[in-house]
Amino acid sequence: MKGKELLHRLLQMMITLFGVSLLTFSLMFLSPGDPVEMLLEVADSIVSEETIAETRAQLGLDKPFHVQYFRWLAGVLQGDMGMSYSAKMPVAERLWQCLPGTMALAASATLTMLLMAVPGGILAAVYRNRPLDYLIRGISFLGVSMPSFWVGLILLYVLGLKWGLFPIAGGVVSFDRIVLPTLTLAIAMAAKYTRQVRTAVLEELGQDYITGARARGFPLYKILWRHVLPNACLPLITLLGMQIGWLLGGVAVIEMVFSWPGLGKMAVHAIEMRDYPLVQGFVLWIAVLYMVMNLLVDISYTYLDPRLKKGGN
Repeated sequence: MKGKELLHRLLQMMITLFGVSLLTFSLMFLSPGDPVEMLLEVADSIVSEETIAETRAQLGLDKPFHVQYFRWLAGVLQGDMGMSYSAKMPVAERLWQCLPGTMALAASATLTMLLMAVPGGILAAVYRNRPLDYLIRGISFLGVSMPSFWVGLILLYVLGLKWGLFPIAGGVVSFDRIVLPTLTLAIAMAAKYTRQVRTAVLEELGQDYITGARARGFPLYKILWRHVLPNACLPLITLLGMQIGWLLGGVAVIEMVFSWPGLGKMAVHAIEMRDYPLVQGFVLWIAVLYMVMNLLVDISYTYLDPRLKKGGN
């Protein structure tokens, strides 16, 4: 990727971030419920209107929409994303606090998914329209059809409650507690990724240069390793980048099912509490993450495909 093209992409990212932040701020501003009342609500106690008005003024929520937004935007440009209403700490600090759990889960789920999907997709392509291919495709079809939260509940019941192999309560990042959410995410992702691997490998196996290599007596494993996989990896990297971006954004449903301390669970709690700064910071993190992942995928193309270095398509 050339310097001019990179600058153009960065400019597009800035415009997109501005649009995402404005849209998110607008939706939170128009959403029902008062964050101040939820913040001050303790059991069945009654909070006076004066206290509510004073707290609203302290948080700047009594100002018009445009004043609130541009004040928040100016703070973000200076590295200050505001204070979380519910966590009573800076938003950036709260995000960094929940990030390790999400990163650990994303890394383990991605690795497990690749170990399941890549060999499965290659075997399905090599043994096309044979019993092994039908078996792998059938399993992937079941994986796509089953909702992730349902798979997670089944794993919790069988492996956690009935067999007692893993703890059923989360709350901390540890090896024994990460196994079940990792399997839940890996099953869903591997079901989709296996099909993509099979399609990409089949497309390369049908090329003329593969036919020529087979005619010259090259072993199949050498053809797959040296020729098919390098050429088939470009579309697969795109899908992998999207999957990693999705995981690093926090998988809210799975994190809630397993009580996993990650960004997704934090975001759900922030929405329930009408914690505007924390929701804004989370959405901004998601937007930046996806755009950075797409940029890295595009940059990786130029190194994986020599034709792109010379201006080819």
